Amino acid sequence: MCELLGMSANVPTDIVFSFTGLMQRGGRTGPHRDGWGIGFYEGPGLRLFQDPRASSESEVAQLVQRYPIKSEVVIGHIRQANVGRVCLANTHPFVREMWGRNWCFAHNGQLAGFTPQLDNYWPVGDTDSESAFCDLLNRLRREFPQPVEVEALLPTLIEACARYRAFGVFNCLLSDGDWLFSFCSSKLAYITRRAPFGPAHLKDADVQVDFQSETTPNDVVTVMATEPLTDNEHWTRYAPGEWRLWRGGECIAQGIAT
Repeated sequence: MCELLGMSANVPTDIVFSFTGLMQRGGRTGPHRDGWGIGFYEGPGLRLFQDPRASSESEVAQLVQRYPIKSEVVIGHIRQANVGRVCLANTHPFVREMWGRNWCFAHNGQLAGFTPQLDNYWPVGDTDSESAFCDLLNRLRREFPQPVEVEALLPTLIEACARYRAFGVFNCLLSDGDWLFSFCSSKLAYITRRAPFGPAHLKDADVQVDFQSETTPNDVVTVMATEPLTDNEHWTRYAPGEWRLWRGGECIAQGIAT
């Protein structure tokens, strides 16, 4: 299966440390050799880097590791192809415009027998993941012709994710740049770092960082990943069906989908 990476922070923060760990799993310490991608929000703008090559061998991934882009919301993904060819069009995360904002989505899992309801949004590639993303946005557009706050969207988001989960495994990250929505079907974990900060050591590479020297006492940074990225910190695992909405590094809503 694929692996996800997400970040929500209250100040612009670089994700080089976590990204470095995840990239090792793309062909070096893990089997996810079928492409990778990462999106960094900067206000309403979105910097998107993608490559259908294995992340551990990708020169684009090396560029991102050397380029400490600071962002408050990040979504990343490494792919092990199950549905769809290995190509750029099938590389997560996927991005669409809705209500004047860039919506970014990444999915871990596979959906058997799922058929999307297509309207304004159509998939470019041939993955079940992008089909689910387009189906979700079409649902939101039909129910909410005009923009609304994310709190009003939550019931529809949760209901849709529960429906997709009925077709298989549906772990996902979704954002419009202001908030970050996460849904766990089978596997997802998070860690929230705040003062007092300490050292962290990657599982997949002999790299350690002391966040005390990289942060201020007011910083709050939450990182989500399919599997914990560090081996000396406590990560909290989501329960199956659990969803969480993040803004500024803090969880502002949570629950279990039935």
